[in-house]
Amino acid sequence: MPLKLTLTYLFIIALLFTSRVHAQQTSFISDINYPFLEKLIATAKKNYPEVKSRQSQVNAAKAVYNSAVFSWLDGLTASYIYSPQTSINLSQPTIFKGYQINLSLNIGHLFSRPGVIRQTKEIYKAAEFQQAEYMLSLEAQVKRFYFAYLAAQAELRLRANAVIDAESAVKQLKYAFQKGETTFQIYNEQLTTLYSQNAFKVQAELATFTAKTNLEELLGIKLEDVK
Repeated sequence: MPLKLTLTYLFIIALLFTSRVHAQQTSFISDINYPFLEKLIATAKKNYPEVKSRQSQVNAAKAVYNSAVFSWLDGLTASYIYSPQTSINLSQPTIFKGYQINLSLNIGHLFSRPGVIRQTKEIYKAAEFQQAEYMLSLEAQVKRFYFAYLAAQAELRLRANAVIDAESAVKQLKYAFQKGETTFQIYNEQLTTLYSQNAFKVQAELATFTAKTNLEELLGIKLEDVK
């Protein structure tokens, strides 16, 4: 193999080594900001409409339960009768004169109340449990979307570095080809690599914006507005 072609291959190997170094620097683990993640979770719990819907269900169940607790008095009926001191009612004579209070108690209603109260209490507790379960699910989903967004950013950095490396290689090989120091096949292969890396970069950009959109859907606001 001619010396010039050997040097060309060595140059390509050096570029590949540089790409590997870049790849080692694209891990998103170091990008995780846990205090910021907690802010994202708090923002989602505050703004996401489903959270408000779950809270309304809890409030409604609580109102029904409280109403059942105080419904004991529904079975008690009070009324009064007024008999003037000077009047005489021969058809319905009365012993007492003046105001008379009449109390009546619905026994069936009285015995049914404990069951109704227990039922409404269980419905209220179930609504609270469902709300708590959803909060845990929402928190996990925010974490997944946040990590996916960081991973997409790391992938985008990797692809951007690969494009830079490919562009540098194309420039060097073009210069070498013009000087007759490399073959057209090697130069053309590097051009193909550059086109492929650009396509991968576009896909990484799409993945990054998609991940950001998914996260912002839960937040209810722009990611940049979370302070």
